[in-house]
Amino acid sequence: MTPIGRKTFLTLAASYAVARPAAAQDDAEWQKVVDAAKKEGKLTLYTASIGSPYLKAVLQAFEKKYGIRIEAFEARASEVRERVRIEQAAGRFVGDIHHNGQTATWLMQRDGNFQPHGPIPNLKNLDPTYAVDDVRVPSEVNSYGLLINRNLVKPADEPKSWLDILDPKWKGRILSDDTRALGGGSVFFVVMHDTFGKEFHEKYAAQKPIFSRDLAGNERRTARGEFPLYVPFLLSDYNQIRGLPVKPIVPAEGRPYVLFQLSILKNAPHPNAARLFINFYLEPEQQLVFANGGFNPAVKGVVEKAPEDMRALLATKPMGTTVPERQDAMMALAKEIYQ
Repeated sequence: MTPIGRKTFLTLAASYAVARPAAAQDDAEWQKVVDAAKKEGKLTLYTASIGSPYLKAVLQAFEKKYGIRIEAFEARASEVRERVRIEQAAGRFVGDIHHNGQTATWLMQRDGNFQPHGPIPNLKNLDPTYAVDDVRVPSEVNSYGLLINRNLVKPADEPKSWLDILDPKWKGRILSDDTRALGGGSVFFVVMHDTFGKEFHEKYAAQKPIFSRDLAGNERRTARGEFPLYVPFLLSDYNQIRGLPVKPIVPAEGRPYVLFQLSILKNAPHPNAARLFINFYLEPEQQLVFANGGFNPAVKGVVEKAPEDMRALLATKPMGTTVPERQDAMMALAKEIYQ
């Protein structure tokens, strides 16, 4: 062995000797969490994901793997927030995990409803696109594109850019989620405003979009040919209308999105089970369940494993999302433009 080779070998050996005990210690500490979680034997989840078969599949997989029973309470984001507020104000700490969109989660963090999650091994798997802190952990992502009726929109006329929906040929022919209400419409409003400016919405308003808050109905109306375009379309709904004469499109600029997050509620009765659940949720196998359902995974390297047609939609640029601190101002602006 040359002198340089010997020096390199000794350096690597010393580094390995230090790293190996540290890794073993981390594994031992995490095993204590797993053992304590199994002893707790229960987990209570509060979620704004109502009726999701993908979330249900992940919950069932967790119960099967660890033998920890999950009680899930499903409700609208505002209802989940109010339930937590009432319980904690009364000193009744029932819930362990909060699963909700980033705006509701931000409001609840501001109100002091959470506690730090502590070390969780699978945080290392997270896609750096989606921020994590000591309280909020990215879980999955709702992404938006637009939906066309294939019988009414010729391939040459398919929108390639979000700006294409401003073409006069679409005037009065666009079905749109209401930009003045919380939901996909408000996400669309914020992201288009931040990307193209107020002028985009002034021109879009001149297109006379038909507002409707009936999301499932909007997709069916588009499929039936009542409208050639529906804006914005939630990509996770694609599996429900697959086979109908429709096509989802993510324009060149990318997809608006809403990040869902997991947090541990303050004074959680089962804190170890809560940490174990978050770690399990971030396993690639569980994230693939969501990717197959049309959600962008929060973990790296999962989109590539999704079915080809879904992968083409999800492997697109994240264009932007809402900012909770600006929510009221943006809602007021939307009401001003879209009267």
